Amino acid sequence: MAVIKRALISVSDKSGILELATALTKLNVEILSTGGTAKLFRDNNIPATEVSDYTGFPEMLDGRVKTLHPKVHGGILGRRDLPEHVRAMQAQGIPNIDMVVVNLYPFEATVANPDCTLEEAIENIDIGGPAMVRSAAKNWKDVAVLTDASQYQAVVDELNSTGALSEKTTFTLSVAAFNRISNYDGAISDYLSSFNQDGTRNPYPAQMNSRFVKLQDLRYGENPHQTAAFYRDLCPAPGSLVTAQQLQGKELSYNNIADADAAWEAVKSFKTTACVIVKHANPCGVALGKDALEAYSKAFQTDPTSAFGGIIAFNTTLDKTAAEAVSKQFVEVLIAPEYTKEALAVFAAKANVRVLKIALPKGGNTPWEQGRNSHDSKRVGSGLLIQTADNHEISTSDLKIVTKKQPTPQQMADLLFAWNVAKYVKSNAIVFCGNGMTLGVGAGQMSRVDSTKIAAIKAQNAGLSLKNSVVASDAFFPFRDGIDVLAEAGASCVIHPGGSMRDEEVIAAADELGLAMVMTGIRHFRH
Repeated sequence: MAVIKRALISVSDKSGILELATALTKLNVEILSTGGTAKLFRDNNIPATEVSDYTGFPEMLDGRVKTLHPKVHGGILGRRDLPEHVRAMQAQGIPNIDMVVVNLYPFEATVANPDCTLEEAIENIDIGGPAMVRSAAKNWKDVAVLTDASQYQAVVDELNSTGALSEKTTFTLSVAAFNRISNYDGAISDYLSSFNQDGTRNPYPAQMNSRFVKLQDLRYGENPHQTAAFYRDLCPAPGSLVTAQQLQGKELSYNNIADADAAWEAVKSFKTTACVIVKHANPCGVALGKDALEAYSKAFQTDPTSAFGGIIAFNTTLDKTAAEAVSKQFVEVLIAPEYTKEALAVFAAKANVRVLKIALPKGGNTPWEQGRNSHDSKRVGSGLLIQTADNHEISTSDLKIVTKKQPTPQQMADLLFAWNVAKYVKSNAIVFCGNGMTLGVGAGQMSRVDSTKIAAIKAQNAGLSLKNSVVASDAFFPFRDGIDVLAEAGASCVIHPGGSMRDEEVIAAADELGLAMVMTGIRHFRH
């Protein structure tokens, strides 16, 4: 048990610190403090001793040196259970410091400002704070270290209840402290490693320090013989899967999480009411509708067989009517930004269905504010591939109509819809659409022609006509054979990036077959 008689408090973020100091004072804890924190305490009539008065050594070098003193670190690091430590401290007149409350200079927030200079960044690298935190965290059996305002109340409650802090509490605080220091040092390394020799910055630093927080251990990975865990970014984007609230159902599996992410990322990309059904990381049905029921009904039509045991995501409130329709099929995971009470009651009878609630991002100027990752990564052997995320959005003004036949306004709307869906389908991706719904999806084939044939077969199996449908291809057609296959299936329009050496041959084939062709100039490979 750690008995708290003396606390050193020095914080950059003052949130909750007055309440903590007031509570500690009531518990007869002596408070040591520095700089702005000490002034705040004086201004609020909270008794505190300046560290410079405590050590007998004045702050110097613009405050860079104030806590780096044996009387501070000796008081923190001295072990109470070792007689030699106790004798040495007594001989040097060093009293124990039982609690350290420190949050660090705001380095991460400083460098997040695009106008931040290197000089500003350097000045916001904390030295004394991390040193005290590490010292206290190392001596966790005797010293409590608080590095975040969210920890204050629980510590005060325990002190009021028992008069001391348990080893379980001080160890938990120690681990959190070391994690904070690790993240802080990682942020500094990332930033400084991004500078080139000429002083310019590289968006990909020379050393990349990945920092994630574990959300949960998983029962197993993709297969039962694999172990797995689920982690989130330190600062997750609003509206991302890691922010989900599970309202009911079994524990999410590794594959559930991967597929749910694919479904949610796809559905939230639509500006109007949409439903996305995913199976094995690929959309097997996507549709727009006037409400959740219509969107689901149309999406389900695309491929009822694959939808069995799939992941279903909505970007609108799920009501009772839509819930009753969805409940008729076997669904692994259901995702929506909101549910009516009646809809939740429908699924309460299906206890195994995993029901997730995720708030849609409110939008902003950055990918993070829009609920998107700024970068994607992929492990390869003992290496890591990192790229900017595929956040490109296209509009009609970006499109180039290259054939004699022009798409109608309705066809153009369906082309844009199909193009958006193709972005979330594994390459080679071919998506037939019409009337705001997918009609056939071909995914992950080595040949674009095979993807086209599979998409047509899927539509046939679902009893859907491809006559006058539109088609999106995530990459250009290298030969005319793909155009021949989709035209034979009934398509009237096609959208693809263009850029092949044989573009003229492909355009000529479209004209010959009476197709309208639109080029985007943008490719959407998804491996």
